[in-house]
Amino acid sequence: MKIDIKRVVVKYNGAVVGYLQEFENRKIAFQYDEDWLKNGFSISPFSLPLTEKVYISNSPHFNGLFGVFSDSLPDGWGELLVRRMLSKEGINFDKISALTRLTIISESGLGGLSYEPIQETKNIKLDNDLDYLAKEIEQILSDTNSKLDLDKVFAYGGSSGGARPKAHISINNVSWIVKFPSSTDPKNIGELEYKANEIAKKCGIDVNEFKLFPSKKYLGFFGAKRFDRANGKRIHMISLSSILETTHQVPNLDYVHLFQVIQKICANKEDLYEAYRRMCFNVLYGNKDDHGKNFAFLYDESLKGYKLSPDYDITKTSDKFEHEMTVLGIGNPTEKDLLEFALNMKLSVAKCENIIRKIKQVIANN
Repeated sequence: MKIDIKRVVVKYNGAVVGYLQEFENRKIAFQYDEDWLKNGFSISPFSLPLTEKVYISNSPHFNGLFGVFSDSLPDGWGELLVRRMLSKEGINFDKISALTRLTIISESGLGGLSYEPIQETKNIKLDNDLDYLAKEIEQILSDTNSKLDLDKVFAYGGSSGGARPKAHISINNVSWIVKFPSSTDPKNIGELEYKANEIAKKCGIDVNEFKLFPSKKYLGFFGAKRFDRANGKRIHMISLSSILETTHQVPNLDYVHLFQVIQKICANKEDLYEAYRRMCFNVLYGNKDDHGKNFAFLYDESLKGYKLSPDYDITKTSDKFEHEMTVLGIGNPTEKDLLEFALNMKLSVAKCENIIRKIKQVIANN
């Protein structure tokens, strides 16, 4: 494995987007390809507008990368697997460059971008045996010394984001992300997340297709259809945190930031009411894991612009003291604060009152 790659080609569905080049002090420059400038779109509207300029990130986050490229990289569970795999080869994850990390993930990363050169990977037969995967994951999480099928677990989940273990599987050429319990989760976490998604959908929230995958040993595994893949093509995605060049690991965003970004980049301003619906649901249902990486934007080629992605990572979080994203600076907002927010954002108060009323009714009935 090459561990000190200095230049990477960024691609999107086979087309060259641009080039990443490392220079002194591990600074990384990005420049769009000439053809992409003629026919493409800005992959990060605020930081990387569509110009011939050479861009260099000054963000203290992302190891010299812009946020949009960092979104491709795994964190949490996926990073743990990458670290374990590299350790097997005697490679210290913390010593390799950000560009090298992109080539390890290459085409399997989240979102639409892919990276070349591609690091060689083992050809692993994937059989979608979720019970087997869950057993291997339990051993990884418990640090048992039994012989692990780390290659297979990595092949399924090495590009995953988020804390909970995941596997990326394909069923009839449709891509799904399946979640498994972490060491701190209740054993019925799959059922609980399925229920949360059902309630959110009844509230009128744009929830991506989801299902509970059966298990012979467990209570079922929650799965969500990937919205960054469709009809054999990749769809460009950028998280709220990354579009603002900040990290989701530090609670530093307010829902105001989400609405300001929607106002700036989204082609359909109805996304403002969809975002309001999600904010109200998170507050009234108790989903406090509402950080900046749990909101994302997709580039829609038919709209020639961005739109809010379907909602994801919907769950109840009784273990958190405050919401990750505040509402007008308030960590535990009330219904009154939600209405004050509507006024501040110049939304229709009547429409927002109806949204709150419906969400409260659905939650009470479920």
